Amino acid sequence: MTRNAPVMPGVTAPDYDVSQPLDLDYVGAFADVTPEERAHQLAVREFVQEDVLPVIDGYWERAEVPFDLVKKLAERDFLRDGVDVPGRPSVSFMAEGLASMEMSRGDGSVATICGVQGGLALRSIVMHGSPEQIEQYAEPMARGEILGAFALTEPTHGSDSVSLETTARRETRDGVEGYVLDGEKKWIGFGSCGDITVVWARLVGDDGDNQVHGFIVPQDAPGYTATTIEGKVSLRAIWQAHIVLDDVFVPASAALPGATSFKATAAVLFATRLAVAWSAVGHAVACYEAAAAYSTQRIQFGRPLAKNQMVQERLTRMLSLVTQMQLLVAQITRLADAGTLTGEQASLAKYTTTRQAREVASIARDMLGGNGILLGNRVARHFADLEALHTYEGTESMQALIVGRDITGVSAFA
Repeated sequence: MTRNAPVMPGVTAPDYDVSQPLDLDYVGAFADVTPEERAHQLAVREFVQEDVLPVIDGYWERAEVPFDLVKKLAERDFLRDGVDVPGRPSVSFMAEGLASMEMSRGDGSVATICGVQGGLALRSIVMHGSPEQIEQYAEPMARGEILGAFALTEPTHGSDSVSLETTARRETRDGVEGYVLDGEKKWIGFGSCGDITVVWARLVGDDGDNQVHGFIVPQDAPGYTATTIEGKVSLRAIWQAHIVLDDVFVPASAALPGATSFKATAAVLFATRLAVAWSAVGHAVACYEAAAAYSTQRIQFGRPLAKNQMVQERLTRMLSLVTQMQLLVAQITRLADAGTLTGEQASLAKYTTTRQAREVASIARDMLGGNGILLGNRVARHFADLEALHTYEGTESMQALIVGRDITGVSAFA
């Protein structure tokens, strides 16, 4: 598996035209977006239509990272996922939400590439890095010249990531002050095929504070070993890694000065949770559109499926769910742009949208019958990718506990 893996022929064309129509906003949930926000959305939609959809099924089927698309994402300034980079235009939460929706409407792996590179790795450095670190990494990462990973989850610590066991201790080697990192990380996007990894580790030792700190670790550092996880049935066009850190030394300049407790980690995750909700909407929209198009073209018992009452009821159910999701993310994003969004509200958005998107995908998969398992008809890829979206950035159960604590004032975390 190399970054320059050749592009092989994709899967065969579908029997039915399930291409995306221009828009889906049944009740005007996004009617008040600004012209600039709409332009950003349409630019992403154009990119997806012209560059992603013609090739992505082949990458997904072969479990290859579309590095050529990564370059194109950078050229269009989509790779930073809305993170502010000095010298580049700011993007509103609404514009970036619409962009996340459109990217996931095309493909979940490509949307996750943006989320890992920009939303997690780049955001960690911009939010918590020194001016020197931001100058060194931000623009090259936006240009796609440096690919980054975000290493928080561990083999034995997923939902309870605050209890992570990876350690860092201060040490001087060959006259250089720095840190030695030891531990393991798992499910780390770009962790085996990138350039740097933002590693979250607990500072231990005689002069450690036992708090979680962030470090920029080169992936070619001695002692850094990353193995690409194979056998995935979701997000197959992005590689996640199992990382082993064995006596990895980094200089003191690799520490993120603003990342000195788990609150810093949580701040990054909070900023990305809303993007995950928007991505769920995109997957649901794609499934609905494919099912609606298929229902008018598939002939059974001498007539289109769309002429059956059961089919029309299912389409209405799907549209109802999609519309509820759109209204929720639109309002939540208005709160984010106003600076009043709470963590609990973001958790409610993630909890609701991923749950409802899975229902939409399930209905669409059933409506397409046997054709529903063909990649060319799109639903199967979204159906599978939603399983990953449902889990990462906090499972449904964890989001429920966050909201439940806010409702009751009582924590039910184990």
